[in-house]
Amino acid sequence: MVQNGNKSKPLEKDVTLPNGIRVEYRTQSLLLTNGSRVPLREGDMLSLNGEYIRKTADSAPVTASIAATATATAMATAPAVAVAPRLAPATFTYRPTAPVNGKLKGVVELGASGFNMFIIRIDGKKNWKMEKSEFGNSLVMENMATEEDIRNGLKAYIGKMLDFGVAGRDIHFVVSSGASMAEVTHRIVKSLEALKYRVNTVTPEREGVLGLQAALPKGFDDKAFVVDMGSGNTKISWMDGSQPRSNNTYGAKYYEKGIDDAAVAADAKTKAGQVPAGVSKTCFIIGGVPYELAKAVRQGQEPYTTLLGPDAYPQLSGAKIKSGLNIYQAVASATGCSQFVFGYDTNFTIGYLLSLP
Repeated sequence: MVQNGNKSKPLEKDVTLPNGIRVEYRTQSLLLTNGSRVPLREGDMLSLNGEYIRKTADSAPVTASIAATATATAMATAPAVAVAPRLAPATFTYRPTAPVNGKLKGVVELGASGFNMFIIRIDGKKNWKMEKSEFGNSLVMENMATEEDIRNGLKAYIGKMLDFGVAGRDIHFVVSSGASMAEVTHRIVKSLEALKYRVNTVTPEREGVLGLQAALPKGFDDKAFVVDMGSGNTKISWMDGSQPRSNNTYGAKYYEKGIDDAAVAADAKTKAGQVPAGVSKTCFIIGGVPYELAKAVRQGQEPYTTLLGPDAYPQLSGAKIKSGLNIYQAVASATGCSQFVFGYDTNFTIGYLLSLP
């Protein structure tokens, strides 16, 4: 079947896509340019530009480019039928400059949904490279994380950073704006301060600026904006000349508060609608839900993955994913952005390390 928006029709003839892949409707298979054949199965998806995604999560896309997504029931898409374009991403090949004679610095994020550790190597020109990262779950927002749970997790992270070679004075703690709303977090901050560690709590606005500093690659100040979709809130940031700007809206766990999807979408559209047109065509997006979206279509170990459109993830489920996709859809609609790029090594706490002298 070929799907165009909400309309679908059976494919009635063989079709060759622009990249040379041939869709054979009688054999229900794809004939690739190297002569090999890939059988289609119910639920598989194929884009107009030839990206093939199995229904099962363990299969990787066959090709790299997407311009529009068609849903296949037993067959796939064809340029002879007007397939509705959603996003037009291309492979994002940017590679950051590696640090020279860099120094190790570490940070632990006390987030609303995770306590995460990052170790980077950074040089005097603020070029940086991720050396080690670990992610842990948290139930701070649900008030189910005990002080002992958190303290033990943080001590383990401290030990790992010291063993890796990070000096004690270069270990930092940052509390996300979402996590700072929980009472248990304040008690943990006091415990860490008693151990002579400095703990930095950020506002949503500051968090957005730090995320912008870390996620926006050099040379993109006047070409792109940044979305940091956290559990507690979502930050939408961009550079206005030499000044950073940031708006915040609902986070991906808004469903826990019983907030209506439409209200969230309306607020996200209002905040994203303030992104200037000159920087609205490319978005660097980070956060837990964007990570899941990127992981679903990642083709190897590339540092950046271009996401599919917000309505192209039928295989993903769960309340948090659904809520995140609602926010994603609202931002895409308000900005008209044609390329959402996820960076695997980016986090607002990296921006905090970059902001240090």
